[in-house]
Amino acid sequence: MSEKRPGSIAGKPPLDATRRELLQIGNALALPLLFGAASAKAAPGPLTPGPEIFQSIGVEPVINCRGTFTIIGGSSELPEVRAAMDAATRYFAQLDEIADAVGQRLHELTGAEWGMVSSGCAAGLKHVTAACVTGGNPEKLIRIPNLAGMEKTEVVVPRSSRTSYDHAIRNIGVTIVMVDSPQEMENALGPRTAMIYMMSDSPGSSSPFNLETVAKIAAAKNIPILVDAAAEILTIPCVHLERGATVVAYSGGKAIRGPQCAGLLLGRKDILMSAWQASAPHHGPGRDNKVGREETLGMLAAVEAWVKRDHDAEWKTWLSWLDTINKRVSAIDGIKTEVREPTGLGNKSPSLTISWDPSKLHITGADVAEDLATNKPRIALASGGGGRRRGGNEESESETSITVTAWMMQPGDDKVAADRIHGVLAQKRSPKPDMRKPTVDVSGHWDFNIEFFSGKSQHSLFLEQDGNWIRGTHRTDFETREMFGMIEGNKVTLRSDTPGRNVGDSVPFIFSGDVSGDKIAGPIHMGEYLNAKFTGQKHSYPTRRERIRVPKGQPLAT
Repeated sequence: MSEKRPGSIAGKPPLDATRRELLQIGNALALPLLFGAASAKAAPGPLTPGPEIFQSIGVEPVINCRGTFTIIGGSSELPEVRAAMDAATRYFAQLDEIADAVGQRLHELTGAEWGMVSSGCAAGLKHVTAACVTGGNPEKLIRIPNLAGMEKTEVVVPRSSRTSYDHAIRNIGVTIVMVDSPQEMENALGPRTAMIYMMSDSPGSSSPFNLETVAKIAAAKNIPILVDAAAEILTIPCVHLERGATVVAYSGGKAIRGPQCAGLLLGRKDILMSAWQASAPHHGPGRDNKVGREETLGMLAAVEAWVKRDHDAEWKTWLSWLDTINKRVSAIDGIKTEVREPTGLGNKSPSLTISWDPSKLHITGADVAEDLATNKPRIALASGGGGRRRGGNEESESETSITVTAWMMQPGDDKVAADRIHGVLAQKRSPKPDMRKPTVDVSGHWDFNIEFFSGKSQHSLFLEQDGNWIRGTHRTDFETREMFGMIEGNKVTLRSDTPGRNVGDSVPFIFSGDVSGDKIAGPIHMGEYLNAKFTGQKHSYPTRRERIRVPKGQPLAT
């Protein structure tokens, strides 16, 4: 990350890591889990409800020492939530009436002017954007994403708030106007501006785009502000609304521990009524984001429970689980540990960072995370690297780490995790052998044919090789990226990422293949977007050889 914040450790998430910062490191941390999933499969069979429901269909579950990440299930629903959903599914009621009653009850519980339940935080972002574009006019609503003839078609976003989550906003068809300073924002706001979207920040933030500053700019032009606080704890009264936000969006299935497929919107009633109009069961762009009576009442139950939960007692329990793991692994020579207690609102859980010198234990944090993710019992946790040192022609980590996050662990998980982590770290290992010398040179221009699940594409790679190391450029369907990689013998691994332009979605490409003459083939790993295949052929240039005559004057005929 380019920004180092107080309490951060080099190469690790800072104490008050925001949703955006976790997203920036998320692909790298998720890779061991994604790559290893296939090797941890159980034997498939008929679905059998019970403690081994996932194993019954051939899926080996994981112990969640990672956090409220959607890709591993988010959070665990509270008993009160499951009871409300079970009761709701037994009876029928009109959904508009339910939404109105829940909106009023959320107002009473939170102090916000109104509340709404959506089918996840991203759906909530989409519905609020539609509300700000249409103003509740259904003739406009049913034309989305074709915004021709509409007045409000732009959303202004600080560059620092651009993430893949804003795709929910772009789904409405709006134009994103990205700004780099408050002055640029003030100049960008005009009659076509539907709203301002920004990731949440902490009170007193030194960012030029802190909410108070943005609220002053927006108020002067009567522009609503949508704040994305998906992974945050719920504050009552909502701190972001008090600081000037118009609507705040939360994930229902993260800190609040409501239904995983629910989101919570709090804020101005007129906008949230238009957002509900843009949501299912009403037809239009939100019909595909259906939230049922079960999720709606389950989300309300989660908020009802939030105001009664003993949050201090939960925190002490989480710390006790980390202490179990800490005591177990601290006995290993060369291990350092640190318990971190964040004070911010986002991803608020204590965590245990376990670090060591990989040149002494002969294993990296990424290796440990992959072992834990792919062998039973499976454990999902974060890995990180610290400072770098250079030896020979290769850079190595002077410190590496794993991080255990406590809040989604279940009773008993601490003992299992302590034994598994200790078992992996305590193994005696030999130093990793030096890289094998390359047997081929891949320098040059390569044409790659890509096979996705149901389509094909052509990419071009321009590579330079220096011993075991490769650098170059990667031309995809839509952009040209920098590429880096390595080669051992004839085995090549290459990676490219979306350039750091903060443009929202990012797709990593990791090519791994065997070179045979002028050909190469193998799989492509694309992080959360799963896998593809490629075959590559070294580009053949024209063999035409003739003198080229440069004219001495302009042509006399065309």
